[in-house]
Amino acid sequence: MKPQTHHSIIEDIFAMFTASLLVSLGVYLFKLSGFLTGGTAGIALILTQLTPFSFGTIFFVINLPFYYLAWTRMGKRFTINTFISVTIVSLLSDNLHRVIHIDFVHPAFAAILGGFLVGMGILIMFRHVSSLGGLGVLAKYVQDRFSFSAGKFQMAVDVSIVCIGFFLVSYEILAWSVLGAIALNLVVTINHKPGRYQIT
Repeated sequence: MKPQTHHSIIEDIFAMFTASLLVSLGVYLFKLSGFLTGGTAGIALILTQLTPFSFGTIFFVINLPFYYLAWTRMGKRFTINTFISVTIVSLLSDNLHRVIHIDFVHPAFAAILGGFLVGMGILIMFRHVSSLGGLGVLAKYVQDRFSFSAGKFQMAVDVSIVCIGFFLVSYEILAWSVLGAIALNLVVTINHKPGRYQIT
């Protein structure tokens, strides 16, 4: 029997929805605790504190310029899948409060679990030729083009973005935010390596 080498469209759709739900739950925990994070999601969380717009709206809009890079560098399938993933995350993030409500969560748990959830979501997206857009597109391109770990690249950028929060949140919240960013990128760094996962 010939081994499967490509994901079907149905598998991609299911994976993108699953991944987007994990990411949205992670973002929900971050928002609930007042944390920041890296990437375009981090930029969106910062802007929700400075503008009247929702996370989902900002996240969707700031990803738009990155689709050109995705289309020219990563291909049609990656761009379409990323657009779908970003759209689902944007919609879910703004509507999760309708189906889930958490009265209390310890900041350490929120940082670690939130980071793990977002990291697992990104990992699933990568394995189905997708991403969260923005810096995720750039990180995957860097790994594919230069064999430099996407997780390490994004960790460096993410921690830099979180540090902007120095001017927006308390030292304690900032420290938990950094922990969340580290937890997120450890999942990607440990599990996403070139050649480890062959099905595309």
